Amino acid sequence: MPAVLPLVQALLSVALLLTFSRLVRGPHLADRVVALDLTALIVVGLIAVYVIQTGEAALLDAAIVLALIGFLSTVAFARYLERRIRR
Repeated sequence: MPAVLPLVQALLSVALLLTFSRLVRGPHLADRVVALDLTALIVVGLIAVYVIQTGEAALLDAAIVLALIGFLSTVAFARYLERRIRR
């Protein structure tokens, strides 16, 4: 198990870099919203791996809050895009 956790962290870091490139490049607002949501989920994954490595369960609260904020922001952006298309 100890050998797997650094590999998982490295893969999540690479995924985070690729997601940031999608966030910057776009080309549409919907692409950026999905990339922002994925960024939040990858960070939650990184926090979870860190908690497994160190055993600090207090950080799980931060991961849960970040996941909720990411979900709510995605819903808010989707509603915004839906209203924007209707006009």
